[in-house]
Amino acid sequence: MDLAERCYRRSQRFPGSHQWVLGHEIRKSCVSVPSNIAEGFGRHHTAEYVHHLRFSNGSNNELQTQIELAHRLDVLSEDEASAMIADAQEIGRMLHALVNSLRRP
Repeated sequence: MDLAERCYRRSQRFPGSHQWVLGHEIRKSCVSVPSNIAEGFGRHHTAEYVHHLRFSNGSNNELQTQIELAHRLDVLSEDEASAMIADAQEIGRMLHALVNSLRRP
């Protein structure tokens, strides 16, 4: 949630030329990460939870790509992008570990 909030708020300040495409895509993917975790958990079935965790991980990968693009387009500074990507990578590791723990017999 912290990363989603930070990415969402920061993308709202993108210049107009980047606001409606890249900003929108960042907002969609950053919201999708915790939303899919919550939806899967709410299904109360391990297989569906794992399925949604994988969707969440895909959105997390999209978010990292979009952050990198924003940096390359000089919309995000190197420090901002590096911090966001590092946090997203940590979330990816946590999702991977959670999936593995749920898949164990």
